[in-house]
Amino acid sequence: MSPHTTVGTEVQLAIAVVKTLILAAGGIVTYLAYSAYRRTGDGSLRLLSIGFGLIVVGVLLAGFTFELLGVDLGIGILIESLFVLAGMLIIAHSLRV
Repeated sequence: MSPHTTVGTEVQLAIAVVKTLILAAGGIVTYLAYSAYRRTGDGSLRLLSIGFGLIVVGVLLAGFTFELLGVDLGIGILIESLFVLAGMLIIAHSLRV
């Protein structure tokens, strides 16, 4: 059984749409945080933009590995989760600085 047959086509489409929206919204938040860093020079905003950037990259890699490379969905979710974890840790650190 291929990884693409584990869920219906409607679910795959819904996941693709939601992941695309997350990618767009995350990209905007990352851009805004980076713009604020460039404007103020505040290192915590730089870390914040890096954290959000990692989360966005994780979402992108999860979809890329599953849809284009045919990697098992579980591996894609693991990759995404690792990037989200790293991003959240960096965001948490940026809020403490």
